[in-house]
Amino acid sequence: MTWSRQVLKNISHERAIARTSGHCVADTTPPDNETMSNYDNWFVRFWRKVYNPLGFKKGYNFPLFFIFGGAMLGFSLARISYLNISGDAPSSFKSGAVPGEWYWYQSGIHRIGITLHLVTVVPAGILMVFQFLPIIRYKAILFHRVNGYLIILLATLGNVGALMIARRAFGGTLATQSAVGTLVIATTISMALAYYNIKRLQIDQHRAWMLRAMFALGTIITLRIIMAISSGIISSIGSYSAAMHCGEIAFLYAKFPAALQIRYPSCVGGNSTYVAVKADINSVFGEEGKASMVLTFGMAWWVAIAMHTVGVEIYLRLTAAEGERLRAVSYEMQKKAGMRNPGSAGLTADRVGDVGKWEAPGEMA
Repeated sequence: MTWSRQVLKNISHERAIARTSGHCVADTTPPDNETMSNYDNWFVRFWRKVYNPLGFKKGYNFPLFFIFGGAMLGFSLARISYLNISGDAPSSFKSGAVPGEWYWYQSGIHRIGITLHLVTVVPAGILMVFQFLPIIRYKAILFHRVNGYLIILLATLGNVGALMIARRAFGGTLATQSAVGTLVIATTISMALAYYNIKRLQIDQHRAWMLRAMFALGTIITLRIIMAISSGIISSIGSYSAAMHCGEIAFLYAKFPAALQIRYPSCVGGNSTYVAVKADINSVFGEEGKASMVLTFGMAWWVAIAMHTVGVEIYLRLTAAEGERLRAVSYEMQKKAGMRNPGSAGLTADRVGDVGKWEAPGEMA
């Protein structure tokens, strides 16, 4: 220890002499964090060239947009072929639907419901991605407004269609029907509040409620991932069964009456009774694959709803500074428009809750 202290003392002495004599001695001590932050590595420079032209100013926003917006866009584009509702093409809804679902959707109220649902939510899923591109809000505000109104209209009609088919979608279990109802209520209220706040020029609240609505609609993607995993799990366990309608099973076996007689004799004739069907996603029998999805669809949707609800609220709280910035922008716009209570002309917490009155940054004491 004495030797090392002497070495350090000598180095310090040499540097002092060099500074005194006008010479510079290279400092080999590692740079601190502040110094390192002044150097942009190639990765940061590359991604800035990618997201800056799209209008993103915060580095964390672009990856989130890429992941969630990309998932919504990809899912919606993959479902465009489903707009061919009753066609015989392999990519049509009739051909790609879960085994036995077409039994319910081929006619009547459910046919109207599935048609209304698909022709509205698929375009809405594509359009909503562009709604969150900052460059469009900056450079094409008219498109942003018209697109927003169109998304609200399409999503609302899609909700009507969802309610019409909820009783038969993936078995129509109570878990599924309650998930549909909850999502319809959540998205309708969120979009209504977003619309009201933008009409009142309350941009911060408009942003928050539109994010909540879009994240709620995105649960349809997450639930499929959860359903795929859980269906595999219960199939490997091998002791799960689901009740299925005999008419649906007879529809599946329409070309194989002998097999129907052997496997489900009580369903011959397609009566309205129910039979227990083993849940096995890997089975060669379509009804067994569907049984695994009947058991997991509603559960997966509720888990997805919980995940998305918590996730969007975490995001809103982690980006509180952006919300405050937009509220200051709202204040200026509302003040210019002659509205009462500028900064709080919309539905804000200081108007309907117990939060203290909001004050503009320049007016704070």
